Amino acid sequence: QVQVVESGGGLVQPGGSLRLSCAASGSIFTVNAMDWYRQAPGKERELVARISRDGSTTYADSAKGRFTISRDNTKNTNYLQMNSLKPEDTAVYYCNAILVINGLTYSYWGQGTQVTVSS
Repeated sequence: QVQVVESGGGLVQPGGSLRLSCAASGSIFTVNAMDWYRQAPGKERELVARISRDGSTTYADSAKGRFTISRDNTKNTNYLQMNSLKPEDTAVYYCNAILVINGLTYSYWGQGTQVTVSS
């Protein structure tokens, strides 16, 4: 059984920083891509950042220059460093891990972590 667990959310003032972590654990697998999505109240879930197994990254326009995604393949963990946070970054942030198990690809979601940017 595979688990994907996020941590690191919380309340921060505008201009502040947070680092989110996402760890995949469980049955034998290979982690392919790991993504961060977010969903604000009344809005659709949107992709924030993606990191592939080879380390290549993709960012939403709203995240470019402020957020940095990285990963530790030895720990099946990825990190989202968020700087210069704005109130519009307030949302539930979800980690999505694309895993390869016995040659088949699966998508696993974490439970989400709340990020609130407010003074």
